[in-house]
Amino acid sequence: MNHLKTRYQTNLALLTDLYQLTMAYGYWKSNRIEDEAIFHLFYRKNPFQGDYAIACGLQDVIDFLSTFQFSPSDIAYLRSLKDSNDDLLFEEDFLVYLAEMKFSCTVDAIEEGTVVFPQEPILRIKGPLIQAQLLETILLNCINFQTLIATKAARIVQAAENDTVLEFGLRRAQGIDGSLSASRAAYIGGCHATSNVLAGKIYGIPVKGTHGHSWVMSFDDEIEAFEAYAKAMPNNCIFLVDTYDTIKGVKKAIRVGKKLRKKGHSFLGIRLDSGDLSALSIQARQLLDKAGFEDAIILASDSLDEYQLKTLKNKDAQITAWGVGTNLVTAKDQPALGAVYKLAAIKKKNAPWQYKIKLSNTPNKVSTPGLLQVRRYLLSDGQPFGDMIWNTEDKEPIPRIQSFDGRAIVTNNRAYKELLVPIFQAGELVYQAPNIHQIRKRGKEEIDLFKKVDFKLYPIGLEEQLNALKLALIQQHI
Repeated sequence: MNHLKTRYQTNLALLTDLYQLTMAYGYWKSNRIEDEAIFHLFYRKNPFQGDYAIACGLQDVIDFLSTFQFSPSDIAYLRSLKDSNDDLLFEEDFLVYLAEMKFSCTVDAIEEGTVVFPQEPILRIKGPLIQAQLLETILLNCINFQTLIATKAARIVQAAENDTVLEFGLRRAQGIDGSLSASRAAYIGGCHATSNVLAGKIYGIPVKGTHGHSWVMSFDDEIEAFEAYAKAMPNNCIFLVDTYDTIKGVKKAIRVGKKLRKKGHSFLGIRLDSGDLSALSIQARQLLDKAGFEDAIILASDSLDEYQLKTLKNKDAQITAWGVGTNLVTAKDQPALGAVYKLAAIKKKNAPWQYKIKLSNTPNKVSTPGLLQVRRYLLSDGQPFGDMIWNTEDKEPIPRIQSFDGRAIVTNNRAYKELLVPIFQAGELVYQAPNIHQIRKRGKEEIDLFKKVDFKLYPIGLEEQLNALKLALIQQHI
């Protein structure tokens, strides 16, 4: 299924920045339509002051590229654009070129759910310069946000330890697309379900929910509200108990729970949405256990994140499930990943590659040239040993990582795997995409593999020959 087409029922070729089109026009005017280019998409700094990110968003990239084409209405719109002199912005022949253009790039990517690090290419695009340039904005849009949210979700799930984590962020998400993309990424990052029903339909994510305060307030009293909900949803009863007095609400929920049990149904638990969650959960647990509901869950919500979860855990809160919304789907403490898309090489027809580098006074903003691959070395038990970025034009790398922190790490005789895998070959899709549940499983397995890793000592850097090439290009341009 093409999820983007399902969501929008429209062509997305114009979901780009205008300067991508003006650069493409400039290349066309300069007779560079046969030039080829290599671009890499990567981020420079781990989000949330953490140790890693979880790659996410590739499926949207696949869906977009599978149908990438300028429609007649796109061309008609571009034909209407004017420059500062009120002349047409683009020549008609260029618009004909766009209309007839067929996607023909080769794309390699790190699979979704994989642990990734700064400077490592998550996507590698090789193909016609004009096409590769036009793809920049949409690829960044797909990867930046979902990688950020998947990473945030992974952090929250780790903080929850073995508890259930539900994504409840739809109403606070950044628009319709933000909510759908966030629900997908949060599930890949480890959340167990979402409240977002449309995301459940589109992506196959489990959906969960309770009821709101308005349900309780619409009745004359709380016990009547719980009884009515139990009658309507006898097998889905998690009662929100803090509309008025939380502890009294717990006691009323227990009363209704006993009636459910007599009728052969299970009382699933209660939800706390305000107050001192630690103290209230401890009191609620005592009441539930005393009433014989030892298996009833205590679900907490109320603007939670991984930091609050850890605090509540340290206070011995008796919470067994967590509804996490705003702080997850908006990545509130860091609302953007900041991934970039940089040119690494260019070539004329029948000519060798010319390596390109972007310099900066900020060291981590200096780009890396070449046709890059990420090789992850492994210990005998499968635990990651280190990541090396290497230039595949060198055919075979020297087994030594020139770590970004200044160390040189020898990797002789280590098992390894190449992280970038083929997605498109000359415009043809060659990748069999896993379903969302398989991606989520990969994410969990990846995080488990890294649990024993000391990230402060984990080497990430360039292969020796690539490092020398980069230094030579820096010297050439200063």
